Amino acid sequence: MEKIRKEFPVLRKGIYVDTATYGPLYDSLMNWRQGHDLDFLVHASDMRERSLKLISDTRSTVGDFFKCKWQNVSLINNFSTGLNVLLGGMDKKKKVLLLENDYPSVNWSFENRDFKISYTKAANNLEERLKEIIAKDHINVLALSLVQWVDGFMVDLGFLKNLKKEHPDLIIIADGTQFCGTRTFDFETSGIDVLGASGYKWLLAGYGNGFMLFSDQAKDTFSLNSIGFNAADGNFDQKNDIRFAKKFEPGHLSCLNFGSLKFSLEYMKSIGVERISDHSLKISQLAKETFSEMGLLKETIMRRKGHSTIFNIKGNDRIFQLLRNNNVHCAQRGEGIRLGFHFYNEESDLNEIVRILKTAL
Repeated sequence: MEKIRKEFPVLRKGIYVDTATYGPLYDSLMNWRQGHDLDFLVHASDMRERSLKLISDTRSTVGDFFKCKWQNVSLINNFSTGLNVLLGGMDKKKKVLLLENDYPSVNWSFENRDFKISYTKAANNLEERLKEIIAKDHINVLALSLVQWVDGFMVDLGFLKNLKKEHPDLIIIADGTQFCGTRTFDFETSGIDVLGASGYKWLLAGYGNGFMLFSDQAKDTFSLNSIGFNAADGNFDQKNDIRFAKKFEPGHLSCLNFGSLKFSLEYMKSIGVERISDHSLKISQLAKETFSEMGLLKETIMRRKGHSTIFNIKGNDRIFQLLRNNNVHCAQRGEGIRLGFHFYNEESDLNEIVRILKTAL
């Protein structure tokens, strides 16, 4: 991993465990972006056909990376925008189930409309509670983040797959922004109907890009009115024949931003998606064991079998400043301090964080 670590200049400044806030740029991507803009500088409109192909190739790359048909992939500027477009085409009579304190862009998007909403907590028995409420309240739509942004609580993906089998008419909408890029994932077999994510965190693609993936069932569930010339691929004759996923792309897309997404997905594939997944699982398990032994995690997290790469440890302003003063890049979220480990983090990073914390505990 040392060769990989050298790609990230921010790692020379200290321990970077703040990917949950922003995934750092890296040398290879920066070189590509500079070359791309230089081509535009020199060739201007002659770049048009090349740009359109780059966008199309990005869509295919996203579909291949997450195992989704390219026809069911939408390229969006960010998850929040994509979700709002989606909900603009959802029947107001639908009954929705959300998680309390989920990422605001998830819950607010539903709460700002006239859906009938139920809630449950992200507790140790979450999956059991979801099954109970869905059956009792005749829920039509379950919407949640696969990984909770504050503390890294992760829903059991196997549960979602089985839940869909038990309730085939249930529409499952998932925010994968804090998940995509950390584990292997097969959308087609996941049971999820809509998966959206922004690319600037764990996918390391910078701002201004993201995607949404759709099941065939989802396409028959939502009725979208959004439209634009780009959605019709610049073809007047296609105005009334725009496929569902393209309705999320009414206007021109930035080939720099989406080219960056394509580049990063290919970069991660060159490292090895399985390798990244195994590394994430290993460091997650080690961090959970270590922080649990130190009494720094909530009971809810300690009792869960699986967990993500994000941890919220107990710590006040003094502890946070201690970490920052020792060049640990992290963030304050909720009542604690959020740490997130990616493939460029090593066990030595965790050990150094523990050493610093022990000086104050």
